[in-house]
Amino acid sequence: MICIVDYGMGNLRNVLRACREIGAEAAVSSDSAILSKVDAMILPGVGAFGEAMRRIESLGLRKVILDHATNGKPLLGICLGMQILYAESEESPGVEGFGLVAGRVRRFTGPLKVPHIGWNDVQPTGNSSLFEGAQDSAVFYFDHSYYVERTPETTAVTSYGTEFAASMQSGTISGVQFHPEKSQTAGLGLLRRFAAPVPDRGSNSTHPLTLPLLHLKERGKGG
Repeated sequence: MICIVDYGMGNLRNVLRACREIGAEAAVSSDSAILSKVDAMILPGVGAFGEAMRRIESLGLRKVILDHATNGKPLLGICLGMQILYAESEESPGVEGFGLVAGRVRRFTGPLKVPHIGWNDVQPTGNSSLFEGAQDSAVFYFDHSYYVERTPETTAVTSYGTEFAASMQSGTISGVQFHPEKSQTAGLGLLRRFAAPVPDRGSNSTHPLTLPLLHLKERGKGG
């Protein structure tokens, strides 16, 4: 079971739809008791670094997300969800991210329009389960004003005025700056590779996360 974490700042409906399109058993929850039992998590995000961490703290989700990651369960951060895996961002000085990987989130500078919105070629640079078996490069959809500099954990790069990390991986913790749920075939392929090791309980499962999802709304914009 893959659970998409709902802290009020994610592209929830599209991520859920994409997961189900690839045949993954997926649901959305903000309940820490449920999240503590899932096989894999997707941490989406659109909006501001500081507000994202404030909402995660207010919902009591910091510990369950950290425990999930440090216990070796698969975690995928998308866009802002990738950025908050780092310790800090220029967007929100003094706000602590999860600090699961080393690096700093910076704001784009220079003459190019910000936010960076559109399709970019992404070039894998190292071993990553998210790109294993994929073609050498692919085009993905981006929508963000901040980026992560290239670090040893970077597994793919792209550029917009400057080169930056398009994806990262550290053990079972991974992140993508782009939106796979909006990136058509390439994005679905990446999500399929993320979901591949996750147990499937079957269509007749009585797992609580298979209950109908109500009042699912789109919230937030940016990243």
